[in-house]
Amino acid sequence: MTVAEVPSPVLTAAAWRGDRLMEGQEWVYELDAAQLAELEELGKRFLDEDPDLRFVQAEQYPLVACADAVKSWRDDVDFGRGFVLVRGLRSDRYSDALSSAIYYVLGLHMGDPIRQNEMGDLLDHVYATSDKTMDDPTAKSSKVRDKLVYHSDSSDIVALMCLRGAREGGLSCLVSGAEIYNEILRRRPDLAHLLLEPFHWDWRRQDQEAPADTYTSPVVSVEDGVFSMYAGSLYIVTAQDYPGVPKLTGDQLEVLRLFDEITYEPGMAIAMDFRPGDIQWLSNYAALHSRTEFFDWPEPQRKRHLLRLWLSSRTDRPVVEGFGKNGVVQHRSAHRDGLEHADARFSIRTMSVPRLLS
Repeated sequence: MTVAEVPSPVLTAAAWRGDRLMEGQEWVYELDAAQLAELEELGKRFLDEDPDLRFVQAEQYPLVACADAVKSWRDDVDFGRGFVLVRGLRSDRYSDALSSAIYYVLGLHMGDPIRQNEMGDLLDHVYATSDKTMDDPTAKSSKVRDKLVYHSDSSDIVALMCLRGAREGGLSCLVSGAEIYNEILRRRPDLAHLLLEPFHWDWRRQDQEAPADTYTSPVVSVEDGVFSMYAGSLYIVTAQDYPGVPKLTGDQLEVLRLFDEITYEPGMAIAMDFRPGDIQWLSNYAALHSRTEFFDWPEPQRKRHLLRLWLSSRTDRPVVEGFGKNGVVQHRSAHRDGLEHADARFSIRTMSVPRLLS
């Protein structure tokens, strides 16, 4: 792609500044009493029936009171600002298993769960089991207290549910990918086209059991007029350590540097403090996410604990071929090799307990 062919600025609701969004609360959805009762009833039934997480379908747990709400959340995530925070579940009064069940039922209605690692986990835990920092190549971002850089996850939609918050810190921060792109167009239109060209990404750093060291994807996709972003310069830079990966050019390094600079400028991001029961639904194509450093309570049962779902969207969003990790993620019904991992777990009761990985 040449400079002359670079797509125009994004003018949709997906291009936003955090300081302006924080002036209102349009991005927060409060559940009412009828919706709460329906979800608690469905969660208890899900626990009692304990279906195989690989094969259970949304229509087995139909929504009535929440049906219109879920549609509005999907619209916000897929076609609006790219995220919504749902508030009102009482996870501080539930068992972790019941919270997990309610969350998984909602996830089935928001999209289709995908596997988050080679063990086949369809529900993962953001729970610090290590004091490593992210400059340690063996650190898992979901298992440490360190701050995280802005990045995209491996799915169409990423969701986080708060079971328990931190003693201090741990804010969830989001920034609009479209607004970052608009700023790059304003400041360095001569470099913007590089974001639409493929980069090598470090797969091994994201999952030590990955079947290859890297995969390739552009940072920006514009297909049928639809803008999407997949970002996280850390994994582009660390991919440079593998043999056979082409070295980044000076212009590529400069556009990545500018991307990060704009991302962290005051006013670009929105920060939210998770309360127990909060669920954040986020389009990985619309917004990047990060987290501030946090400090935990000393007791294991009081530690900051979030549940994470990765979902495939049902909207068939047009993206360029090989965008993000679409080409390498595993959908939920079966392992790519046809043989499940020895430690695979597909019961909501067992998956509601975090693995003690470091």
